[in-house]
Amino acid sequence: MFDLAAYDHPSFRTAAGTAVGYLLVLAVMTLLLFGIPYALFVLV
Repeated sequence: MFDLAAYDHPSFRTAAGTAVGYLLVLAVMTLLLFGIPYALFVLV
């Protein structure tokens, strides 16, 4: 069906790595900005 060899170019790997890195940074920021204050509010 789909030829995955077409996506073996370094630019696709770079785009995928950028997206994964962005999502990781977003997850960490969300945890720091919302998760920790919420946990402190609930526990204290």
